[in-house]
Amino acid sequence: MSPLRMIYLALAIWGAIHPMYWFVTYMNETGTGLSGLIDAWYVNASTTGLVWDLTIAAIALTIWILAETFTRRNWLALIAIPATFCIGVSCGLPLYLFLRTRPVT
Repeated sequence: MSPLRMIYLALAIWGAIHPMYWFVTYMNETGTGLSGLIDAWYVNASTTGLVWDLTIAAIALTIWILAETFTRRNWLALIAIPATFCIGVSCGLPLYLFLRTRPVT
């Protein structure tokens, strides 16, 4: 595996674990669960703007993944879409780059 692919994989793992740590910490502290976490994303204009920023980035990434997947026939790369929406762009983007740079047979 190339050093670049290892970096992408490390970023995908970090992008999955680090944000999730803070989400779980918040949910445990407040006891509100996922609905409380989502409510917190809209508590002020700053957090709402960040949510929209990440949502637009996730949609753009999804369109890119779909377009390239149908062109390159790299079907495994589709797993980056649920990673993006269930975990976050910080996991989905480097995961897609990791999968995109593998040799396709």
